Amino acid sequence: MNLAELPTRARVVIIGGGIVGVSSLYHLAKASWTDCVLLEKNELTSGSTWHAAGNCPTFSGSWSLMNMQRYSTELYKRLGAEVDYPINYHVTGSLRLGHTDERMLEFRRAKGMGRHQGMAMEVLGTDELKRLYPFLETHDLKGVLYDPNDGDIDPAQVTQALAKGARDMGARIVRFCPVTGARRERGEWVVETGSGEIRCEFVVNASRYRAREVGRMFGRDVPMTVMSHQYILFDEIPEIAAWTREQGHKLPLLRDVDSSYYLRQEKNGMNLGPYEGNCRAHWTTPDDPMPADFSFQLYPDDLERLEWHLNDAMERVPILGTAGLQKVINGPIPYAPDGNPLIGPMPGVPNAFEACVFTFGIAQGGGAGKVLAEWVTEGRTEWDMWSCDPRRFTAYTDDDHCVAKGMEVYGHEYAIHFPRHVWPAGRGRRHSPLHDRMKALGGQFGPYNGWERANWYAAPGDDTSEESTLTYRRDGPWERRVREECLAVRDAAGILDLPGFSRFTLEGAGARDWLARMTTGAVPKPGRLGLAYFADEGGRIVTEMSVLALADDAFLLVTAAVAQWHDRDWLVRHLSADGSLRLEDVSERFTCQILTGPSSREILASVVEGADLSRGWLSHQEARISGRPCRLVRVSFAGELGWEIHSEVGDTAAIFDAVWNAGQPHGLKPFGMFALDSLRLEKGYRAWKADLSTDYSVLQGGLERFVKWDKPDFLGREALLGERERGVARRFATLVLEPGEYDAPYMSTVRHGGEIVGETTSGAYGYRTDRSIALAMLRADLTEPGTVVEVEIFGTPFRATVAADQALWDPNNERMRA
Repeated sequence: MNLAELPTRARVVIIGGGIVGVSSLYHLAKASWTDCVLLEKNELTSGSTWHAAGNCPTFSGSWSLMNMQRYSTELYKRLGAEVDYPINYHVTGSLRLGHTDERMLEFRRAKGMGRHQGMAMEVLGTDELKRLYPFLETHDLKGVLYDPNDGDIDPAQVTQALAKGARDMGARIVRFCPVTGARRERGEWVVETGSGEIRCEFVVNASRYRAREVGRMFGRDVPMTVMSHQYILFDEIPEIAAWTREQGHKLPLLRDVDSSYYLRQEKNGMNLGPYEGNCRAHWTTPDDPMPADFSFQLYPDDLERLEWHLNDAMERVPILGTAGLQKVINGPIPYAPDGNPLIGPMPGVPNAFEACVFTFGIAQGGGAGKVLAEWVTEGRTEWDMWSCDPRRFTAYTDDDHCVAKGMEVYGHEYAIHFPRHVWPAGRGRRHSPLHDRMKALGGQFGPYNGWERANWYAAPGDDTSEESTLTYRRDGPWERRVREECLAVRDAAGILDLPGFSRFTLEGAGARDWLARMTTGAVPKPGRLGLAYFADEGGRIVTEMSVLALADDAFLLVTAAVAQWHDRDWLVRHLSADGSLRLEDVSERFTCQILTGPSSREILASVVEGADLSRGWLSHQEARISGRPCRLVRVSFAGELGWEIHSEVGDTAAIFDAVWNAGQPHGLKPFGMFALDSLRLEKGYRAWKADLSTDYSVLQGGLERFVKWDKPDFLGREALLGERERGVARRFATLVLEPGEYDAPYMSTVRHGGEIVGETTSGAYGYRTDRSIALAMLRADLTEPGTVVEVEIFGTPFRATVAADQALWDPNNERMRA
């Protein structure tokens, strides 16, 4: 490459020329950020893009991923004409085959989400299926999900079209220019290449399966592994050629999700792509190192792994067995531990972003470019993208974990994600000091930011098999025990081991004033705590923290376990550069137990030293239990009289033993996360990244009581004032549903008069009130108490009534304040 081709300066440098990197460049240019450069070590599309199958589904169980994939399909339909570049994009529609009743429930939920986003998804019976796909054996099927927006696109063409559009707007692409390093100088990034250096304000890692290698240049260990994915191309099939000529279009793309493969018409032949359980990760061991360059290369064929799927596909579509095998494509595809991509701020690294580890890069590439450009240019995204945020993984995701989870996700690519099911791979990364005690009590665990927490406590004889959790129904083997746990909290006392809270100390002159500017409400006085909401410039909910005032300018900030890196970045990003405030992450040093219920004061009184248990709600104090120091925080997410007991990790077991032994005469029982979820819904308490997200403003979230309007300034104030003056279009409400077998899952569609008027954000059964409850975002005029709406749960409408704007349980907080 001629050195003159490499500019010395740009506003943004993108590393990687696959579809996501090029789409990011295109969308930055669309946002009028044209002083941007993309660097590619070889040719555009030379990594994962060139060998991708090019399928473009909109289906997803995630609201944000569905948004992103929907946007991609809409963009691809118009892109060729917009940039004057030919694209082979076949919108054929797709059929997802359902073999089981549970699968059909998944389809009906996806249909509801799709309809809410304006897509015409349909759940069809087998009679209609035969009309759409006459070569299919349907005798053992329950039905099918039909997505008319699905199809396939030529990966190289769509990438080149995006590249042309970006260049035409003034952005630059430099090929055959490998990046060799990066360093931070005077508030800028210096990106080093074999052809010179380029300085920039922002940098984006869009390096596909080489993202980990590039991440290390920034001190970042990207959580990912690389999987080998094969698909098989078959020769022309005369029957398909004849049908296509007669109909004037291709067959719909077929996915047999219960058998784990897709089957797509390729010209007049077929393309079979399995996701096999006996899969293989590559470049994970010293004897299988990643090559210095793997551009436009493939792995050797390994067809033995696909034998079962090949036979199953031939039984499903018998004419496939008449075709000769033409070619096998076996290429690298990157996987994050949950199978979702990484799009957003690079954790702990200033002005650096990630847009990498895309398992379905073609389907998501258009939307990913939009999201990345919004992150860079605005510091926020239109849709809440926590499902893809790189900060959702923290330090527990080492190599072993990434490989184990990558193989698990790949081998279960089409699996149903049931609400009570816990995937077994990569477990046991972080244990509470009480883990063995909780296990001995019957604890059934799930990971929360890598921390193992008990979800429920089984009794002898209960079915604790993984198979028992593969259901959407409420009445699994846990249901009786969760009810018992909730009623123990109501009638006596419960204790919850809660490792992993994220904790930050904030100290320094001006800390109080800084918190006042950062949060919407009042800052508590020393000895008190308050619930604080952090809004962005648009008034949307960024995060929620408990703020404990230790002194006038010293605070402890406590937030969700999984929010650790997200909230740390938010705080650091807004700290003043003069160093007057000191922020320290002390999450690893401490842990927490929740003691709650009407007997909790008596239990605590028998073991605590140096504490005044008559102090009121929202107070905190230092104390000792069994001679060990702790902090008693007078608050309870369960909505009963109670305390959080915060202690250093080494002191926690002794404290638990003292409280546990003292509690036995009072009926103290352990309770888990499932019970806590039930209890908090009865109080209308919000959960982060379900009820609380940037999809909603602070006012829409029903949090106006946490807004102190007379403060001279706080982040998001102008946006919230404007919203208040205009009138809030949507509001949070608690819904009480007529009883059924299922509770409302996240993003269930809410209708009124046949019109979509909102969505649920969480739902569960309340065992103190004996009601099925959902929190929902509704059109504002429908939030009056007593209004009747319909909640669509797995395709079936259920009558729901809007509750009064107060807790369903103990609405005046008399029990909690006792």
